Amino acid sequence: MLKHRGFPGRLPGTDFHFTIRRANPKGVTPLTRRERFRDRKPADRRADAAFMQALWEHFGDQPFERGNLDAGRLSWLFGREVVPAEDPFDPASYDALLKIDVDVARQSFPDIFDGSV
Repeated sequence: MLKHRGFPGRLPGTDFHFTIRRANPKGVTPLTRRERFRDRKPADRRADAAFMQALWEHFGDQPFERGNLDAGRLSWLFGREVVPAEDPFDPASYDALLKIDVDVARQSFPDIFDGSV
């Protein structure tokens, strides 16, 4: 499992994790698309935005390996702002390649992308 050096481990001041410390010995948690409903808590929305900003600052529009990125946090963005970068895609692999769909991410998180692309 690739460890993304320099990537924030969590949202400061909270318990929202962005990375994991070690591979799961029972198997890899697969990425699944989670629905984001309008009534989500503001803290959850801040965590999504902070994670998206960290992804953008760390990887930009280039494909990146899933590695030690938290599956739960990725799943809130997966299928919309973060999409598979390879075909066939294995959602249960630490080696899976992902990329940011910049157009969708720009609409979902305009504060992150205004003028920086």
